[in-house]
Amino acid sequence: MHLIIMDTRLARSRAIHLSGMRLLLAGLALVLGLVLLAVSVYHGVFARGARADWSGVGPLARLSVSDGATERDRFMRANLDAMARRVGEMQARVLHLESLGERVLGLAGMAPADIPKTDGRGGVLVGAHQLSLQELGSMLDDLERLAGQRSDLMTVLESRLLDQRIRKQMIPTQEPVAGRPAGSGFGWRIDPITGQSALHTGLDFQADAGTPILAAAGGVVVTQEYHPAYGNMVEIDHGNQLLTRYAHASRTLVRQGDIVRRGQKIAEIGSTGRSTGPHLHFEVLVQGVFQDPQKFLSAGAADGAAQLAARSAAAGR
Repeated sequence: MHLIIMDTRLARSRAIHLSGMRLLLAGLALVLGLVLLAVSVYHGVFARGARADWSGVGPLARLSVSDGATERDRFMRANLDAMARRVGEMQARVLHLESLGERVLGLAGMAPADIPKTDGRGGVLVGAHQLSLQELGSMLDDLERLAGQRSDLMTVLESRLLDQRIRKQMIPTQEPVAGRPAGSGFGWRIDPITGQSALHTGLDFQADAGTPILAAAGGVVVTQEYHPAYGNMVEIDHGNQLLTRYAHASRTLVRQGDIVRRGQKIAEIGSTGRSTGPHLHFEVLVQGVFQDPQKFLSAGAADGAAQLAARSAAAGR
């Protein structure tokens, strides 16, 4: 584009050449100038008029500002309502955890007074109001405190239940010979070899040679040796000065120092030592004193029956 400027007084002319790039820059400068002019007019007239409460300008400015505030309030209210619904759901879950904790207390051997209670609340529903941000924050703080208490309680219950389970696994209630009832019981009897009255210090389980002998509870093997009277013998320490002894085995499968689990095969039935035939002689000792093993085995059978009845009742619901 060519522009020719004529000066009649000086009788001179001047030509200006404008390329496409120059025209584009000139247009952008013009637009930028118009924007700056509009901002200046708004700031100098509209905003100042609103602050000075000029006639006509003030209501229009307040209307524009109020529309923006209303939209922000509507957005915040929608989010607060959604958060309030989530808080209500969290409160319901906390109450569910509290009732669950009360039911588990009995299993953990704790008294109901050991669980922290929430304050009782209720009354007639007169009306509802929208929660403010401060009220919602206070409710979230209360929920955080309650959740922390329930988490601590569940941790304690888990520890108690785990401790009970471990202790239960260390009590000799597992039958040492599966499916075989005890024959000769604990107490005084006629000795099968001498024919005289003698104290039988355990239980005898009759079975074929080679039948598996199972650990009645978990523990540590403290003795694995041949004894003149017991023959091939294994002794397992279950802690708390509780020990089980398995005698007359044809062969043993564990060694001193081994850790065995409940129900693990530790030996096979035989007739070694002072024996008249293949069988297992099973003993339980507490603080070195012989106990009737049948009391422990009966307790295990009763506990198993109770668990089976509980599973059946739960399945029937």
